[in-house]
Amino acid sequence: MMRELPAPPRADELSELIKKKVAEAQTAGSTRETVTVDWNEQKAHVDVIDLPLSKLYFNPSTHRIRAQRSHDAARDVELDQKPWSPESQDYLKFLLQASPTDTHLRDVDFDALKESLDEFGQNDPGLVTHHGVLVNGNTRAAALRELGVQSMRVGVLPESFTWADINAVELSLQLRRDHRRDYSYVNRIIAMEEQAALGRTPEQIAKEFRIQVKTYHQERWILATIRELIKRSQDAGGSGLRLVDWEGAQERLKELQRLYVKLEMLDRDQAEILKELRLAAILLNFSKTDVRHINEDFLKEGLEQRLLSAGPAPEAPQVRPAGVMIPGLGVEVPAASSAVADMKALNDRLLRAAAVVRGKNEGLDLGDEVKERAQSVLDDAQKTFDEAIEAAGRSARLRKRKQLAPARLAEACASIDQCVSDLVQARTSRSLDEEAFDDAVLKLRSSLLKLAQQAGRGLQDPGDGVAWLMDAAATEGPR
Repeated sequence: MMRELPAPPRADELSELIKKKVAEAQTAGSTRETVTVDWNEQKAHVDVIDLPLSKLYFNPSTHRIRAQRSHDAARDVELDQKPWSPESQDYLKFLLQASPTDTHLRDVDFDALKESLDEFGQNDPGLVTHHGVLVNGNTRAAALRELGVQSMRVGVLPESFTWADINAVELSLQLRRDHRRDYSYVNRIIAMEEQAALGRTPEQIAKEFRIQVKTYHQERWILATIRELIKRSQDAGGSGLRLVDWEGAQERLKELQRLYVKLEMLDRDQAEILKELRLAAILLNFSKTDVRHINEDFLKEGLEQRLLSAGPAPEAPQVRPAGVMIPGLGVEVPAASSAVADMKALNDRLLRAAAVVRGKNEGLDLGDEVKERAQSVLDDAQKTFDEAIEAAGRSARLRKRKQLAPARLAEACASIDQCVSDLVQARTSRSLDEEAFDDAVLKLRSSLLKLAQQAGRGLQDPGDGVAWLMDAAATEGPR
């Protein structure tokens, strides 16, 4: 969460340099360059100066790489404890250049920005605190340093600004519609969480992020779910999944939230089971269309039992509480059903296995055997889920075929009902083309005879509707 950071090394010296340059810019005879920032629902115009890149610090609190900081737990801790050390600043530079969804890869957008700066130079100024910490322009500074540029144009925030003010300014600049490079998904919802921690209402936050209030609540639900999964993935050794591991799952998580909310009021256990199943499928990197097959019909066909029976064996016997006592009320509410508990236990084992496989923490050598065993758990689960999802897909296609003929007939009935209304209006206005209408009725008769012929095939005891159709066709006889 957001906190006040100590001043960087030689802060007083850099602050004096910045004050001197601002004073020179204000007293210069030429037109002053300023940049406008939104702060506390007001607009502030701050002076732009030129500062040596070597003296500027990357911002440890920037929302741009908040989730990606968990790429390396040890370096993340170092960044918290010593944000201005050369090692921490190098880590920030690395993260600013890394892909938001996979920090082991270089971000193509960063390279595109670097090429643009190389060709056209710096168009817009960055923004710094009076101690030289970059508030806006961290990624540009990293790119300019790679290009060997010696200085950067930056606007200077007032000395009175707190870290809460600094973060609010960064957020307002990022959320402008014309900004070229957006925050990654997880960083965006973390920023919403921080705004809520400052006491802002959902309506205020939704307005600032230009989303609906219901979307804000959806994003908070997703972040809470991600944090819960990270906690569940941690084993006794402390290794676990990271926030960055959920980048790229935005749409699948949103569809999960919508399904969960729809089912929760009807059947809480069903909602919880489907939530665990879909989260496991997302963890195993199944596509959005595959994950959609995990729905109410998936449970009706008992496909979750296939996953439980073929999933990884429990590491220890599961102890299920009889109920949960609400403190102060003396009321006991039922604990999760055995089916929910079994599904959570299965998902927990997959989460811990994924944490071992994906973990890149320095100083924590789990050994090849442990990693191979964890990978085997994920591979087996991938195969089992793939088979279950494929079976669900086949069932869905079969249901669609079964429902196709009745649906077509229902559409035809609706068209005939509309035809009745159109016929009345045409006769009233004496505009009916009787010859064309008669031809259309003959086509209807032919179609009904064909339908009766196919509907009666193989039926020993037809229902009332089919029996009527067959009788009508028999009365008509062949023509």
